[in-house]
Amino acid sequence: MTEPMAEIGIIGGTGFYRFLEDAETVEVETPFGAPAAPITIGTAGGRRVAFLPRHGLDHRFPPHQVPYRANLWALKELGVTRVFGPCAAGSLRREIEPRTLVVCDQAVDFTKNRPTTFYDGPQTTHVSFADPYCPTLREVLVKGAAELGIPHRDGGTMVVIEGPRFSTKAESRIFSQLGCDVIGMTQFPEVTLARELELCYGTVALVTDYDVGVDDIQPVTHEEVLKVFGENIDSLRDLLAAAIPTVPEERTCPCATALAGTGHE
Repeated sequence: MTEPMAEIGIIGGTGFYRFLEDAETVEVETPFGAPAAPITIGTAGGRRVAFLPRHGLDHRFPPHQVPYRANLWALKELGVTRVFGPCAAGSLRREIEPRTLVVCDQAVDFTKNRPTTFYDGPQTTHVSFADPYCPTLREVLVKGAAELGIPHRDGGTMVVIEGPRFSTKAESRIFSQLGCDVIGMTQFPEVTLARELELCYGTVALVTDYDVGVDDIQPVTHEEVLKVFGENIDSLRDLLAAAIPTVPEERTCPCATALAGTGHE
């Protein structure tokens, strides 16, 4: 492919693409199989945007079965250099209330059985990952939330568990004691794979509930999570629509040169 079809990617739930204009759907094959679904490409804020539903159009892929490698590779094939990966999350802190948008700056991986790299051998690489989220995308998300008056938190540590089950009370308390702020099931290996492809990656986590270990709060149900997420998806979508046109065209962040010095430039 000589001409990029999109420059900004969104990996999220179905419905995020509704602000795209002149949308078309394309199918992409990758060395890792097909992505979760055909990709919708359109225009938003004067920028070409590719949208990919993380779990498939009918939510057929649970968190531990999402084809993460195919998803990221497909976006790269389309010319994408920046990726927004919004997600739902539970709060591990009483002060981080449900319906808050958290623009994470750190993450902890507690997944167990997922392919986590494009470098399974015979080639290998050790990519720098001290700061997993792109500082440029974090900045545009924080500024966008502030300008829209959306309740948000600038910074936070996301712990990612294997799923699809929720945590035990003991696990939840441990994650909180480790310094984690929110908990989810999809950021790893998504954010890691983006770095290996030298893609900028930013997330905004919509807090749907308090996790079970927070002050003996009653366990949440999947239905309750979906209800809160559905009631607040407009705020998340509005934030992405506002952030997209403010993404700088020039890439000056470390993400763009993540493979420098690894032998895979």
